Amino acid sequence: MSNQISQKFDHPDYRYIFQDKVEFDRRFSEFLRREWMVVDDANADELRAFTERLGTIVTKEPVGQAGTGVHRYHAAEVEDWTAFHRGLLERGEILVEEVIRQHDDLAAVCPGTVNTTRVTAFFDGQKTHVLAMAQKFGRGAVSDQMTFGGFYTMLDENGHALGAGYDSHGHVHEFHPESGVRIGDFQLPFVDEVKAFVDRVARVVPQVQYVGWDIVVGPDGPVLVEGNWGAGVYENKPSVTGIRTGHKPRYRAAIGF
Repeated sequence: MSNQISQKFDHPDYRYIFQDKVEFDRRFSEFLRREWMVVDDANADELRAFTERLGTIVTKEPVGQAGTGVHRYHAAEVEDWTAFHRGLLERGEILVEEVIRQHDDLAAVCPGTVNTTRVTAFFDGQKTHVLAMAQKFGRGAVSDQMTFGGFYTMLDENGHALGAGYDSHGHVHEFHPESGVRIGDFQLPFVDEVKAFVDRVARVVPQVQYVGWDIVVGPDGPVLVEGNWGAGVYENKPSVTGIRTGHKPRYRAAIGF
């Protein structure tokens, strides 16, 4: 059903903006709130200066999903900058970004991964409807996606966790395996600012109406990671939470199917 909504409300001529991470960063630059650059044949010195100044960088292949093609490098570990630059080009890791600093409340759960909030929203041309919010948590890797061992919990309208965390592999986490923080106690900071932020980014490309926005709440508010036009469904799991109501009524009310 989610795929049908995407096909109907995400215009094919504009999907490339969300599929290509370089194009996405260009179009949504003001909402990224971090430095970024694109590697090319002639900017090895610029790459070195960028990396040494920031200390740690994240590189991305322009097209990927589920966290694939995302890597993290530390300047102190680079011995040959010419080879490092050439390697990024050869592997297609041409998008280079500053590491996002997350809010202390997120770092308390997993400090080694930037933990993103997935906000699924529908822009009807006038109003942005928040359909569902999920909080993802990593396990110390560069990404919080399930391919890296991550998991998520659904949030209520006030940004509070509905219960324990879970993934698509049948694992349930009442507590974060490393930090020991109880997932059901989590409260997303700046939740009102997150909703207002989603309303702003949803209007940038209004032809793509149904998007899963990945956001990180930083010390001063939300920053944008990416938008997913083919929004995968994050949903309440009754066997974990005991709650037998999902988000379908919200989808129906906002989209009208």
